[in-house]
Amino acid sequence: VRNLFFKDGQRRIDFILAWSTEVNKKSEAAKRARKVFEENLEKEGLHLEYDLKPGKVHYVKIHAPYEVLKRYADILKMRMPMKEALAEQHNKDAFSPWEAKGSDHLAPLVPFTTRLWESTVKLVRKFFVPFHYDETKLPKITRAYTCPYSSNREYLFEIPANSEELFSNSTRSWIVDYILRRQHFSTTTESNFDFGIKKMIADGYYTAAYPLHEGHWKPGSAENLRKILFDHWAHWKNWLKFQPLDHIRQYFGEKIALYFAWLGFYTTMLVPATVVGLVVFIYGLAIMYTNVASKELCDPYNNITMCPLCDARCPYWKLSDACSHARASRIFDNGATVFFAIFMSLWGTLFLEFWKRKQATIQYKWDLTTFVEEEEPPRPEYLSKLENWKTMKENPVTGLKEPHLPFWRRRFPIFLTSYSIMLLLAGVALSAVIGVIAYRVSTLAALQLIPRQVSSNNTVVTATAGLIYENASLVTTVTAALINLVIIIVLNMVYGHLAFWLTDWECLRTQSEYDSSITVKLFILQFVNYFSSIFYIAFFKGQFVGRPGKYRTIFGGRQEECEAGGCLIELCIQLAIIMVGKQLIQNNFIEIVVPKVIKFIKRKLSSETREQKLARTPWEKDYILDSAETMSLFYEYLEMVLQFGFLTIFCAAFPLAPLFALLNNIVEIRVDATKFCAHLRRPLAEKSATIGIWYSVLYAISRMAIITNAFIIALTSEFIPRLVYTLRYSEDGSLSGYVNFTMAYFNTSDFAPEDKPKDVTLGNVQICRYKDFRNPPWVDSEYRRSIEFWHILAARLAFVVLFENVVVVITSLLSWLIPDVPAVLKEQIRREAYITNEIVLKTELKRAHGEAVTDVFISALTDDEHLRYSPHHSESPGPSEDVEITHRRTSDEPKTYV
Repeated sequence: VRNLFFKDGQRRIDFILAWSTEVNKKSEAAKRARKVFEENLEKEGLHLEYDLKPGKVHYVKIHAPYEVLKRYADILKMRMPMKEALAEQHNKDAFSPWEAKGSDHLAPLVPFTTRLWESTVKLVRKFFVPFHYDETKLPKITRAYTCPYSSNREYLFEIPANSEELFSNSTRSWIVDYILRRQHFSTTTESNFDFGIKKMIADGYYTAAYPLHEGHWKPGSAENLRKILFDHWAHWKNWLKFQPLDHIRQYFGEKIALYFAWLGFYTTMLVPATVVGLVVFIYGLAIMYTNVASKELCDPYNNITMCPLCDARCPYWKLSDACSHARASRIFDNGATVFFAIFMSLWGTLFLEFWKRKQATIQYKWDLTTFVEEEEPPRPEYLSKLENWKTMKENPVTGLKEPHLPFWRRRFPIFLTSYSIMLLLAGVALSAVIGVIAYRVSTLAALQLIPRQVSSNNTVVTATAGLIYENASLVTTVTAALINLVIIIVLNMVYGHLAFWLTDWECLRTQSEYDSSITVKLFILQFVNYFSSIFYIAFFKGQFVGRPGKYRTIFGGRQEECEAGGCLIELCIQLAIIMVGKQLIQNNFIEIVVPKVIKFIKRKLSSETREQKLARTPWEKDYILDSAETMSLFYEYLEMVLQFGFLTIFCAAFPLAPLFALLNNIVEIRVDATKFCAHLRRPLAEKSATIGIWYSVLYAISRMAIITNAFIIALTSEFIPRLVYTLRYSEDGSLSGYVNFTMAYFNTSDFAPEDKPKDVTLGNVQICRYKDFRNPPWVDSEYRRSIEFWHILAARLAFVVLFENVVVVITSLLSWLIPDVPAVLKEQIRREAYITNEIVLKTELKRAHGEAVTDVFISALTDDEHLRYSPHHSESPGPSEDVEITHRRTSDEPKTYV
C-alpha cells in the first residue's frame, strides 16, 4: 500500500514540490526564494513536511486542511453536492400525483412516437451491454444536484461525517495548485511578478511540482483507483469497451477526461462511416471486372496504339497494357463515390453537431456549465525575457503594471518575420513535392526502357523485368509515396522545433495566447506538409500537360500525365500510404515501441538494486516519471485533427479511410490511457468546459472538405465524362464506346524529328492516340479543344456549383435543426437553479426571523407543491445524453443551522 500521508498517518499528501541539491550560481537565491515561498504557504494555512534525506533531490510534502479547502471552495464558488433532502422527491412516487392511489387526476397520454423511441433505446442499450466496462470495479458515478458552495449556507450541502472526504483528491490538488500559483517568493517590491510555482520552476528554484498517484498500476499491487483504471480502461483487453469517463474525470480532472470523451465520441462516430465506406469499396470490387469501360480498355482486339510517354526514348504502347491499372481505378472511381462524398460531408456536420450536444451534457454532468476561465497571469518566460524592460503598462483587469511591448515598433516586425519564415518553411514542403515529382517522372521513364535494356538468359530476371514494365506506374507511385512519407516525417520533426522557436521569439504574454499561436503554426505547417503532394495529384497532375508534339515543359522536362485509368487511383495510393504510414510509424511505433525500447535500455544501464527500488518513497517514484506537460494534449488533438482532415477532405478518393482511422483510434485510446496511467506523473486536475480552438479547426476542415470533394469528383474522377457520354453521346445510353470517345488522334508525322520514338517495336505507326478531348489531325482546326471538351468542362463546373450548394444547404439545415443543448437538459438546468433559489429564499427568511434551520424543516420544504420535482424534469435527458441524477442518503439525526 502506498504511503500517501504525512508521518502522523492522518494528514493526506496533496502536492509535492521537488528541488535539486546540486550547487550552482543560483543555489543561494533559490534557497532564499524557497524559504519565503514556503513561509507564505504556511501563512495560507497549508501544512508542510520535508524529506531531506541524502540524495540529488529534496522534497516538501503539502497538505491542505479542511478549513483551507472550505475557504477556497467559497472563494472560487465551487459547485458542491446538495443534501438529499433537498431533492428527495425525485425518488418518491408522491411526486407524480396522477400515479398515486386514489388520485383524481387523469393519467397523461404518452405519445406513440415517445413510446417507440423509448423501446428502441432499450433495445439498443441491450445490444451494447457486452461493450460496457466492469461496473463492479468501476461503479457508476451518479450526479447529485449541486450549487456554488457557501460557508454561510452549509445547510444546503451534504457534509460527510469525516469532513476531509467532502473534497475529492483531484479537487484538493487543484485547490493547492491554485494557492501555489499565487504566492510570492520575494520580499522585495522591485518586481510584481516574483510569484507562482510556474515562475519558480522556470527560474530553477524548484525542479518539479506534482500531485501523487494514488498507488501503483502493476499486477500484484494493492487495489487503488490508478490500478483499477489501468486494468479496466488502459489495458489492451478492454479495446472494445466503453470508457469510464466519470472515473477518468475523478482521477485526472475535467480537461483530460474531456479529451478522452471527445476521442471516444469521434471513434464511435467512425463506425457508421466505416460501414458505408466498406459497402462502397465492396461495390467497387464487384464492378471492377464487369464495368463496360474497363472491358473495352482491356480488350486487346481494340488495338489502340498510344503515343509515347516520353520524348524520343519511350516507345509506342498498347492501351490494353494499362488494363490492371484501369480495373483498379474502377474500385474507387464509380457512381458510389459521389454518394460517399455526400455522405461524409453530412457525417462531418452531424459529428460536430452531435458533439456539441454531448459536450453540453458533459458540462452539466461535470458542473462546467458556469465555468469561466480565470484571468491569466503573464507567462514566466514572458517575464524573464522582459526582466529589464523599461516600458510598463497597467493591466486593466488586475491593476498591476506589466512589461509592455509596443505593437508597431516591436510586435509587428517580429510577427511579420515569424510568419515570413513560416511561408519559407511551407515552401520547403512544396519543394519536397517538386523533388518527388521529378523522381516520379524520371523513374517512370526509366522503367519504360527496361524491356529494351534487359537482356538475360535468366528466366527469373526476364520475368521480373516484364512484371516491372507492366506495372511501371504502380511501382513508381508506391515508391514515390513512400519517399514522400519519409520526407514528411523528417520535416515534421524540424517544423515542430522551429514552430516552438518562432512562438518563443514572439514573446506572448499569456499561456492561452502562446497555445493558440503554436496551434496555428503547427497545424498550418503540418497541413501543408501532409497534404501538398495529395493536393498536387488531385488537382494539378495531368491538367496542364499539353499534347503530343507540343507538350508543356518545366525546366526542360515534360509534366506528369495521368494514367489511362485516371489519376484517382494514384490519389488513393498516395493518401493510403501517407495516412496509414503516419499512423503506423509516427503514432503507433513512436508512441508504443520507442518508449518500451528506452525503458529497456534504462533498465539495463541502471545499477540500482531491487531493494533500492523498493525502498523508494512514492514521491521519488513519481518524480522519475515523465512530466505531464501542458502540451501533452496538444499533440494528441493535433494528431486526431489531421486524421479528420484525411477522412473528410479526400474521402471521395479513399472510402477505406474511416476503417483505418477506426482501427487506429481503438489503439490510440489505450495507448494514451496507458501513458497517463503508467508513464507520466499524475497531471494536475485542470478544468476545461470545451475542446477549445480545435472545434473551430474541425469546422473549417469540414467546410473545406465540401469544396475539395466537389472538385475531386468533377476534375479528378471520370464520373462527369462518363455521365456526359451516356446522356449526350452514347447511342444506347450505355458506356459502350466510351474509351474511344475519350481518346484523341495524333498524326506521328507531326512529331519534331528529335522527339520521334527511336524504338519501333510496334512497327511504322502513323496514328497514335492520347487521352484528351481534341480535334483530329484531318480537320481544319487540328488539335484544338473539341466541342466535347467544352461540354464536359461546363458539366464539371455545373456539378461543382450544384454539389457545393446542395451539400452546404443540407449541412446548414442540419446545423439549424439540431440544437446545441438538448431541450430537456435546458429545462433541467433551469429547474435546478429554481429549486436552489426557492430553498435559499425560504431558509434565509426563517433564519432572519431567528428560527433554527433543521433537516426536518428542509425536508418539509421539498413537500411544498411548488418545489416538487416534475418527473419530466428529473428524469435523465435521454439515452444518448447519459445524464443520471440521484442523491446520497442523509444521516437520520437532524442538524441545526443558526
